[in-house]
Amino acid sequence: MLALDFWDDNQQAQKIVSSLNETKSTYDSINQLTDQMDELEMALELFEETEDQELVQEAEVIIETLEKDLTDYETLLLLSGEHDDNNAILEIHPGAGGTESQDWGSILLRMYQRFADKHQFKVEVVDYQAGEEAGIKSVTLEIQGIKAYGLLQSEKGVHRLVRISPFDSNSRRHTSFASVEVTPVIDDTIEIEINDDDLRVDTYRASGAGGQHVNKTDSAVRITHLPTGITVQSQAQRSQLQNREQAMAMLKSKLYLLEQEEKEKELAALRGEQKDIAWGSQIRSYVFHPYSMVKDHRTDHETGNAQAVVDGELDPFIDAYLQWNVSN
Repeated sequence: MLALDFWDDNQQAQKIVSSLNETKSTYDSINQLTDQMDELEMALELFEETEDQELVQEAEVIIETLEKDLTDYETLLLLSGEHDDNNAILEIHPGAGGTESQDWGSILLRMYQRFADKHQFKVEVVDYQAGEEAGIKSVTLEIQGIKAYGLLQSEKGVHRLVRISPFDSNSRRHTSFASVEVTPVIDDTIEIEINDDDLRVDTYRASGAGGQHVNKTDSAVRITHLPTGITVQSQAQRSQLQNREQAMAMLKSKLYLLEQEEKEKELAALRGEQKDIAWGSQIRSYVFHPYSMVKDHRTDHETGNAQAVVDGELDPFIDAYLQWNVSN
């Protein structure tokens, strides 16, 4: 990094800086755990000498903190997939149900934004389509940070909400669905061949949250890959060219992941495995009425504090998913 030409290749330089930051984070975590163990041993040794009950309370606090930090570190050790270190593209698409499901989409958006804040991740809104009365029609986020894709890959699938609808004048219980897609941001060094004849490119006027126009020109871009039906869109950048470049990068990531999944399916078939690696199955239910509960249907992990989960407390669910994924 001290070399005079280090920043000549900006993309390569950013990769090295990210790698260094990740290594520093791992190093600091190990040192912190070691220091906590030393403090615990010291407190226990002093207690044996003095039998001071305050030292027992001190040891209990250290143990509680140590257990949490160990769990966090063990979670990071499980993130060894090819793209777990990458930034993530996260999309939310409400299901049928109009305003109710669109509001559920906005709750999920807030949940992931709060989760990102807790992990000090940077969030960029790539595309935002506001609902007609409330909520969102769709949203695309780029979430940047160490192990962003590795942590968020557990969120792929359909999320189900059960609650008394604030939009129902008769206060009836409603069930809403929204799908979440998560793809890694793929390095430019990975080559994916995309034929221009296979693309349909549409432009539209960009709009932000609340329906406020970002600009007065058709700078937003929507690209459809005709052979697969995959659609990506971007409106975060100022120019149509920049939005097209960002949309193409997202399309490349999705096509690469689709190719990897097809290879996994073929390999599983050769091995005689029946493992379902398809996207879109219902993965988690959030119940606010007649009781409070969030349950993951893959891992069976659940909590009675549904409000904390939609406020961004996803780590226990992510940890349970990573443990489950390794065992499967």
